[in-house]
Amino acid sequence: MENIAKETKFILNKYNLKANKSLGQNFLINKEVLETIVNSAEITSKDLVIEIGPGLGTLTEFLLEKAKKVICVELDENMVRVLKDRFMLYKNLEIINEDVLKLNLNEIIDNEKKTQEIENVKIVANLPYYITTPIVMKLLEDRLDIESITIMIQKEVADRLIDKPGGKNCGAITYSINYYSEPEGIMEVDKTSFIPEPEVTSKVLKLKIRKTPNIKVENSEKMFKIIKCAFLQRRKTLINALVLNGIFENKEQATKIFEQVGLDLNVRGEKLTLEDYAELSDSIN
Repeated sequence: MENIAKETKFILNKYNLKANKSLGQNFLINKEVLETIVNSAEITSKDLVIEIGPGLGTLTEFLLEKAKKVICVELDENMVRVLKDRFMLYKNLEIINEDVLKLNLNEIIDNEKKTQEIENVKIVANLPYYITTPIVMKLLEDRLDIESITIMIQKEVADRLIDKPGGKNCGAITYSINYYSEPEGIMEVDKTSFIPEPEVTSKVLKLKIRKTPNIKVENSEKMFKIIKCAFLQRRKTLINALVLNGIFENKEQATKIFEQVGLDLNVRGEKLTLEDYAELSDSIN
């Protein structure tokens, strides 16, 4: 860890840079964690890796040694300058200076598969805490042709993502994660593994993308709207939360459908399984 810390400080001094708090920059300096991320992603010489937010390129260096090609998506122009200088001799690197939320990743992946002999596409990232959920949801909802997503994020958020629907840490996003992927927690990362140190513990997790969702539902968009409404009013019973948020016109209609699908009228939203929500969604015309 000491060598990577020295290298990180050297690069920051060389380019007269500081971590940009508004972009949630914390630079990973723990070699064991870096190797665990790369090993967990199971990267091979036939893989395309898309790295989101590479920063100074500490993780990028490990990825370039393993993958056929690495595409780095970096918003900060200062970091792009560092990456270009640091890896100018590498032929398997492409840098995109853009906000990942505005990118058409499907198009990028399609183009790469047409022009390169690529077996699998994997996403790897040390995500800024403040924008974790939008990025993860974009990666899943865009139904990208990818095998897995290996990311490091805030532990509290990670525990919610990898929980089971109905578990003690579950939130609305838990249901989406389990619908699109098989989540797995890899390791916790202490705040001393970063420069500067964040205020919270981090966690590495892996989402293995499902070829097809693990449940059948007529309209997944409607189902996730119901789930979102349920968690907007967590302190209320599910039936009241859905009436308040306009899923049902009135409580009489809601009661009828709840009884039809065999749901307790006093149940709260976080107690339902994904299958329960699918059945509820399909029952609402």
